[in-house]
Amino acid sequence: MQIRTLLASAATVAVLAGCASGGSQTQSGTTDTAAGAESTTTYEGTLPCRSCDGIDLTVNLNGTESSPAAERTFTLEADYRNHPQNPDPEQYEGQWEAMTGTAVDPQATVYELTPDSEGQIYYFQKIDDRTLELIDPQRRRFENGEMLRLTRQ
Repeated sequence: MQIRTLLASAATVAVLAGCASGGSQTQSGTTDTAAGAESTTTYEGTLPCRSCDGIDLTVNLNGTESSPAAERTFTLEADYRNHPQNPDPEQYEGQWEAMTGTAVDPQATVYELTPDSEGQIYYFQKIDDRTLELIDPQRRRFENGEMLRLTRQ
């Protein structure tokens, strides 16, 4: 099952509320390379899943908002807990961009993750320095968006 389908399903479930179990969140930190110029920030969390116990999602953002575009890369891994079809974890790589503004907050920071190969573009709103929240392509938050959050240390 494709991550884009499951993420869309997870978002729909969160909007409808009550159909998904609450997500647990884990934290990971920021790693600086030996040169100190490049950094990787890891965000992790568990998104709701209609047909499994949750989608463990890990997003690694390489570079910073002020890094040159070529240095802003990401990896995304989705692992399904107790899914009846027992799919392999899905992995995506690509570029990310920092954007400003959402439908209700013109000052909000939004990260747009564009996979190199097939796959949809993902949008995460930066809630605070430790929290990202999956939002829709029109940069709107979902109801019960707290169930769609990833955290870092």
